[in-house]
Amino acid sequence: MTTMTAPSTGQPVSATARRAMIDSQLRTSGVNEEFALARMLAVPREEFLPDDKASLAYIDRSIAISDDAHLGSPLFYGKLLLEADPDKSDNVLIVEGGTGYLAALIRPLVGQLDTISSADASAGKVAKNASYSLMVIDGAIEQLPDGLAGCVTEGGRIVSGLLLRQVTRLASGRKVADQISLQPVEDLGIPVLHDFDKPKSWTF
Repeated sequence: MTTMTAPSTGQPVSATARRAMIDSQLRTSGVNEEFALARMLAVPREEFLPDDKASLAYIDRSIAISDDAHLGSPLFYGKLLLEADPDKSDNVLIVEGGTGYLAALIRPLVGQLDTISSADASAGKVAKNASYSLMVIDGAIEQLPDGLAGCVTEGGRIVSGLLLRQVTRLASGRKVADQISLQPVEDLGIPVLHDFDKPKSWTF
């Protein structure tokens, strides 16, 4: 199998594209912490896309794969990593966006990592007696079900996208006195996980 290289550098195209992503999308938008940049540089985004969309891997927006799967923008994942600030003491649950990319970014940084689909997470189908110090959600949600919040330890963190009045925002919170309140951090383009939509109500 022949590996394509960038003409001016001799580097593989993917590695060159990841370096350009770091310099032009992440650093220019305030993502400068080395742990986050190192992980974004190490994980090839195209490996988490179908072949017909691999050429889009390093564009500056999310990529829809199907009705229930997406690869978010590089900036979303960079900001998500900064806000989560994972470390080796963390036992992490990732609510998947359908690709496995976020888990690949975080896994080497933490002590233990489990994943769950958004459909199972929204239904509260978490492993019995599961307990996590950090939950990271790969998309924007309208609501956090009690069954999912219940698996976060007291003092544990959650980082997610949040859909408020049709605007997506990066958000984070801690579990205090058995309650979690997600607070917006900044407006950001984030794919919506519709499994977490609030029930529609009648209006007159």
